[in-house]
Amino acid sequence: MKKEFDQLLATLATERDEISLQMHLASMEVKEEFSHADEKWEQIKEKAGEIADDSVETTDEFIAAAKIAGEELMEAYQRITKRIKD
Repeated sequence: MKKEFDQLLATLATERDEISLQMHLASMEVKEEFSHADEKWEQIKEKAGEIADDSVETTDEFIAAAKIAGEELMEAYQRITKRIKD
């Protein structure tokens, strides 16, 4: 479960970086959606830090919830990317 979350986190970081490079072409609406997605990104990074910290006890449910949040963020990044390219 942790390995899957780590892979998702790496994919999210790559998607975020690619979108950041393309933001100058985006409309204001897309920029707002990215801003909201960026807030979620910060929350997920915080959760990832807690998962990685061996001194903090994390449950499979916590990791699963973080993974779901990451998957939702991935969907948001995909919507943003599509809107930038359209």
